Amino acid sequence: MSSAMKNCFLAIDLGASSGRAIIGEFDGSRITLEEIHRFPNDPVRVNGTLYWDVLRLMHEIRQGIRKAKPYQISGIGIDTWGVDFGLLDASGRLLANPVHYRDTRTHGTLKQAEAVLPQDALYDATGNQIMEINTLFQLLAMKQQQPELLANAKQLLLMPDLFAYFLTGRIACDRSIASTTQLYDPRQKDWAVSVADSYGLNRSFLPEIQDCGTLRGMLSAELCEELQMQPVPVYAVCGHDTQSALAAVPAEEAEFAFLSCGTWSLLGTELHAPVLTGEARAAAFTNESAFGNKTAFLKNLTGLWIMQQSLREYEQNGQKFNYNEMLAAAQQAAPFRSLIDTEHPRFAADHGILQGIAAFCSETGQPAPETPGAVFRCITESLALQYRAALEALQSVTKRTYPRLYVIGGGARNPMLMQMTADLCGIPVYACDAEATALGNIAVQIYAAGALQSIGEVRAVCRASQKVTCFEPDLQNRQQGGEIYQKYRAQICGAGKELSC
Repeated sequence: MSSAMKNCFLAIDLGASSGRAIIGEFDGSRITLEEIHRFPNDPVRVNGTLYWDVLRLMHEIRQGIRKAKPYQISGIGIDTWGVDFGLLDASGRLLANPVHYRDTRTHGTLKQAEAVLPQDALYDATGNQIMEINTLFQLLAMKQQQPELLANAKQLLLMPDLFAYFLTGRIACDRSIASTTQLYDPRQKDWAVSVADSYGLNRSFLPEIQDCGTLRGMLSAELCEELQMQPVPVYAVCGHDTQSALAAVPAEEAEFAFLSCGTWSLLGTELHAPVLTGEARAAAFTNESAFGNKTAFLKNLTGLWIMQQSLREYEQNGQKFNYNEMLAAAQQAAPFRSLIDTEHPRFAADHGILQGIAAFCSETGQPAPETPGAVFRCITESLALQYRAALEALQSVTKRTYPRLYVIGGGARNPMLMQMTADLCGIPVYACDAEATALGNIAVQIYAAGALQSIGEVRAVCRASQKVTCFEPDLQNRQQGGEIYQKYRAQICGAGKELSC
């Protein structure tokens, strides 16, 4: 089709399990999305190390751009997951495939790091929830295990910036993705060079930081020739997918709570400044840079990963469920029969999730779920209980109450999870567009192109561009859920390890 008269932008949205190329057509007041390319993002384990298949992903990105040619796009923006990175040599060549954050190489680095900087000092310097998957700890693992690789590295690029570099040849880092590293100073809004120096890391390979919603560069001449297209701007959007999604939250109020519900669940709010108190650190909240010079104050939680992995394991065993079948099976299972602490380390693994659920239930004196429906219900109920715990922690740390919860991401399409969350939290849940990340990505591109002037205008366009479904809390279910929640906090949450919620 010919779209010469349309204002179209291309969002490359790479999640931890799949990637999409999505066209956003802007008519001046709203954005209409159209998915034109979807592809799996399967990590590859080689000789005991879990890698991202970055060259395959780059191939798929090119395919997405190729399919976007008929739309005569006005811009391209890339968002991905956080913390992971690639290293370039002095000639700008990729030294090795980026390693997946779920790889085991960082196990034990937290204790080693504490010998240099105590956790409270590290949190005060970076504002990040201290997790061994963070970029800092990955670099410390490399320093110990692959010092020769670090010695040859002249540039570090986080994942969205690595792909933008492949497209443009321009080296830079967008502010949102920089803030996921545990190497970013949220007060000075620059790299925390004192942290890098404390751990003996090469500060010179940290790239220039660029604001979200600015031009990164133009599609390279080589790619334009290959794809037979004119040069197209590549914008630095919010490269961390959570922050692209946050930009699309349709809230009108200045203070709101949000839940980004995808492979990870991230529950938090948007603030004018970071919160670096001891209470914030103890509650495991992180401060990330958000669009519009805001701070996303949020708590990282294990999300739909547990469900995704369970479905994958069932499929490997010959039982394949589509979304509707999964939902129906969960609804038919007995309520609150088996619960898990979704933050237990065993559920972060990339295998053995079904076995882990059964073992956790046995260890905590509960019946193990015996059917797929019971497993799906167990995961759904446990996630909703964790969301209540995180919301209570958010309200305690910020000294604010939030009258509603905006949910973005794939989990917003799960009515059972949304209703349970509303019932347990006791506030309305507003389930927003499942493609909020792509919507925010494109809205920030439109801002960068000059057609929108403020975060308020970006949110107004996103509000007009998506359907929002409200789930009101059921008072009877809320009362029952409150009793279950107290039991969950006392007997399940934190079982077998330091209390997690």
